[in-house]
Amino acid sequence: MEGTNPVNKKLTAALSGGAVLVVALSGCSGSASKGNPKLDAWAKTVCDAVPAQDAKIKAANASISKAGDNNTAPDVLQKTDSQAFQDMSDGYKAIAAAINGAGAPPGVGDGAKRQQDVVKNLDSLAASYADLKKKVDALDTKDQGKFATGLHDVASQMAALENQNKSGTEALRNLEQGDVKDAIAKQPSCKKVAASTSATTG
Repeated sequence: MEGTNPVNKKLTAALSGGAVLVVALSGCSGSASKGNPKLDAWAKTVCDAVPAQDAKIKAANASISKAGDNNTAPDVLQKTDSQAFQDMSDGYKAIAAAINGAGAPPGVGDGAKRQQDVVKNLDSLAASYADLKKKVDALDTKDQGKFATGLHDVASQMAALENQNKSGTEALRNLEQGDVKDAIAKQPSCKKVAASTSATTG
């Protein structure tokens, strides 16, 4: 089983950046401003969609990490990674849908463009993870050598997703400027994600 284990650890390392994107939406603290009720309502719509998806994405990371730590059989590894990629794809797609459904943040200059940049980035990430799931599903678990080679290719593609993650994080931070940041920081659902993230990484 030596062929797949180091590769799955590489896959795990590549995946560790995935959950950072959601944190960008929640790990901010804003100043105590009187706020804009419409913007607060917008922030609530976005933030309320985050905890469940954030948990799903973190659990997907954890399942791949756990599989990488053990001497896991190829068929089990394939099933674990496939489900994890599906969950990540679903998670990012759901957050994109929530932000898209919320519309542009009220009273924010070029808010519509910033909002659509985030949606586009998250949808693109969701599609990339769906593609990785297809690649993992197509791997030959009966042939150890072929499986290890295929998994290596998947890990390389995962590493290439880092730029997409950076781009998505940047788009989220851009959306979060000024009053939007303050409105998001006040939402209990985003605070909850920020707290769970610092507990995990701290």
